[in-house]
Amino acid sequence: MARNRPLIGVCAYEIPAAFGAWRDVLSVLVPATYSRSVHRAGGIPLAIPPVDGVGELVDVLDGLVFTGGADIEPALYRQQAHPETAGVHAGRDRAELELMKAALAADLPVLAICRGMQMLNVARGGDLHQHIPDRGIDGDVHKGPPGTWTRHPVRVVPGTRLESILGGDVQTHSCHHQAPDRLGDGLVATATAEDGTVEAVEDPERRFAVGVLWHPEEDPDEGFPLFQALVERARERREVAA
Repeated sequence: MARNRPLIGVCAYEIPAAFGAWRDVLSVLVPATYSRSVHRAGGIPLAIPPVDGVGELVDVLDGLVFTGGADIEPALYRQQAHPETAGVHAGRDRAELELMKAALAADLPVLAICRGMQMLNVARGGDLHQHIPDRGIDGDVHKGPPGTWTRHPVRVVPGTRLESILGGDVQTHSCHHQAPDRLGDGLVATATAEDGTVEAVEDPERRFAVGVLWHPEEDPDEGFPLFQALVERARERREVAA
């Protein structure tokens, strides 16, 4: 059957969940705001479990969304773990690092969000500030109490792909305590918070490799253009390959 919409992979978590009377069932899940954003933008979302071998999916996907979540294992960027680094999931780290490298090698369009943006930087050889309050920054600006979002502005660099998508500075939904430090090969910073935290990166040499530290899936107005741009680039790539 002919497929008209681009197929967009959405990286999922493997976490315990409840189903009726069943508790702590290990499950593959992803917040619906990601899949709904992809679908609204014209793509077909496909949840991708964090398993070895997922790099092979770049042969069938048209684009990828790397989602938020737990901290990345610091050993992957040659650091010891900070006391505040938590929730590391080795299997997810391994799978998403494999998938990110395969996607970049194939020039598959990538939108990397929060943890995903950090994984993009790590995959290109960069590293992270493991706890940005250690830099003298007010951490409450970037991360509030558990289960909440903070709202703060980011300054978008003129002339970047991000500016062409968003049109300028934006207010963001934020929930992170880590951020890029040394940028990975080929990546450029395209947005910063008022305190200097790098809030977005992109690779200008790729068809579409954009990472944002905030959560555009939680903002149907200012965040939606990023999903539109991803799906459009995925559609173009698919049409060229057809």
